[in-house]
Order: sequence, then structure tokens, then C-alpha cells
Amino acid sequence: MSNPVTTEKSTSPIEPLRLADASRGLYHVFIRDLIVPCSIGIYDFEKEAPQPVRLNLDLAVHESLSPVDDEHRNVVCYEKIANGAKDLIGQGHINLVETLAEELAAMCLANSRVFSVRVRIEKLDILRDAASVGVEIERLNTAI
Repeated sequence: MSNPVTTEKSTSPIEPLRLADASRGLYHVFIRDLIVPCSIGIYDFEKEAPQPVRLNLDLAVHESLSPVDDEHRNVVCYEKIANGAKDLIGQGHINLVETLAEELAAMCLANSRVFSVRVRIEKLDILRDAASVGVEIERLNTAI
């Protein structure tokens, strides 16, 4: 009987980024399953009313050289990121989920401490036979 757990290394040329990585001085800030009403889509019915989208944001953040000292101003704030996402979505209709993903990634990467971001957007009520549809992107801060 074969072992269902494989220890073989992936042959895929694409390796996911490690978000928290002590050797590189990175920690992980994340937002899970944030449901936001969003005017998004190319079809007329999607332009008539907002639909729920689920956002997942994962940020790899450079640790500060100074201590956190239990001070809010010394960290990348997930509340500020969530509010920024809601504000961006509230600016008006977006045709493509891909466009929204890129805009959310750019918003996160505007903070110079953010090394990388992974954005996942799911439209929840589009395909009857699917729990969700959407995209996931990963972007690096090229200014660092």
C-alpha cells in the first residue's frame, strides 16, 4: 500500500512566497474572509446592485528595527488595510475582479514596510453550482 503523503519536491517553477520568515525579518499580517458589498462585473445584472465579495489579504511585512513596544503606530495595521479596501470598493463600479485585485495589491504595497501581498477575491453568488469564483494574485514591492 502506498503512502498518500508525498515528500517529493514540487517540480513547479512557481514557488509561493513564504509570508512569515524569521531569517528575512518578515512577519505576516492577514485579513480572512472579509465580506464586502461590491459593484463589480461586466454583465448588466451585475451593474444593477452590489453583490457580496469575499476578500483575503496576506501581507509579508518587514519587521521594524525599533521594538513594537505595544504601540499601534509601530505595526502595519490590519484595520487600516480593511478600511482602505472598503473605501476602494466604495469608489464605484469595477468591471473585472482582476482590476480590483491589482488595485488592492497596490494599496497594500504603498506601505513601504510591505514586502509582498497576496490578494484573493471571490464573487459568492455568480455560479449556482459553485461556492465562489474569483482570482488570486501575488505581488512584490519592487521599491524595496
